[in-house]
Amino acid sequence: MAKITASPADTSDTYDTPEYGKPIPSANVSLPNFTFPFAFGQRATDHALNGVLIVVLIIVMISLGCTMEISKIKANFWKPKGVVIAVVCQYGIMPLTAFALGKLFQLDSIEALAILICGCCPGGNLSNVFSLASKGDMNLSIVMTACSTLLALGLMPLLLYLYSKGLYQGHLETKVPYKGIVISLVMTLIPCALGVFLNEKKPQCARILVKAGMIVLLLSSAPIIALSVINVGSRILTIFSPHLLGTSALMPFIGFSLGYILSAFFNLSDQYVPLN
Repeated sequence: MAKITASPADTSDTYDTPEYGKPIPSANVSLPNFTFPFAFGQRATDHALNGVLIVVLIIVMISLGCTMEISKIKANFWKPKGVVIAVVCQYGIMPLTAFALGKLFQLDSIEALAILICGCCPGGNLSNVFSLASKGDMNLSIVMTACSTLLALGLMPLLLYLYSKGLYQGHLETKVPYKGIVISLVMTLIPCALGVFLNEKKPQCARILVKAGMIVLLLSSAPIIALSVINVGSRILTIFSPHLLGTSALMPFIGFSLGYILSAFFNLSDQYVPLN
């Protein structure tokens, strides 16, 4: 949900040709004043997609909160081994993986920055849905999501500062969308807190809400995919190169694999393997 934006910069050293979209590789670049070749974020379908996603997210997070128990939430803080491993995976393994893949595939500076930003972002709510689908520990999953989002306020600018050296001439850490991160944290905590309250006071109602939330998620998948295709469609190829798409697919696979290995090393059961 959070977006990183960059102010216009002098690109005279980056683009030596009038042909659009042909950057000349260089060791240090400024982000160009890039304009999408279509009216991204300005059409009715964009607003419709955002509205659908917000409504679905609130409903799903309430239903996920209904699977949580206060005693188990406290246990994850008193014995935080799972949370610590998740933080190490999120802010240790993922940024390093993103940086290494950018070097390995010899991505140009802008593409390497895109991958690096993804690698430094906090865990999202989709991981909570995966945890529920795989019968994982929902209490640990949502606690990890909340912790990684909160820590992103400090760790994300630090990691971008450390890893973006040599890729970006400006101060990329100043572009961190703090407002978006806080909104994401609120969108996680408030609906989940409501779900926890319902599970404590009305457990029968909570069980119904869990099923209802999953039904809403399944039914909304088709319109979400349809709106996404309408918004972007084949024009995604004008933004992403094959190398960038390959790196984007490989990065989460490596992250999942290394996270699983780290969890197994510290004797966490499969139910507690971090998916953030």
